[in-house]
Amino acid sequence: MFSNPTAPLFFLTACTLHRRRFPFLKAAHRALMLYGTRAIKEFNVAVGRYVIMPDHLHFFVRGDQSFVLGNWGKGLKRAILEAFPGQSKASFWQPGFFDHLLRNDESYAQKWEYVRQNPVRAGLIKFAEDWPHQGEIVYIDRA
Repeated sequence: MFSNPTAPLFFLTACTLHRRRFPFLKAAHRALMLYGTRAIKEFNVAVGRYVIMPDHLHFFVRGDQSFVLGNWGKGLKRAILEAFPGQSKASFWQPGFFDHLLRNDESYAQKWEYVRQNPVRAGLIKFAEDWPHQGEIVYIDRA
């Protein structure tokens, strides 16, 4: 568990260029899990809940005072791209991220429920819990 209520909690979305589909969702999922696991162990950066869609990913992240969101995000994109040999960085990801800082009055649980329903809204599955490309690497205490 990552328990530091004063650390900012971000909701991020990273999209592929021109909404191009990931070549292999399982490989993207594995890369995100490895990067997130390494992040908490080596850098005290917690990747909380996440959903990987065919052409983008949503996740929550929180770091300590030395955390630099932009640098960390570039590393994540690079790690996922490395799961797809032969893919060019320039032609795979849209530049940057959509990032949103959750304010104190915003509910992590409510945002998560909206994100979790994304595969259902996209018509990929009937029930959110059936989507295999979602999870939580580190429990983030929102208290």
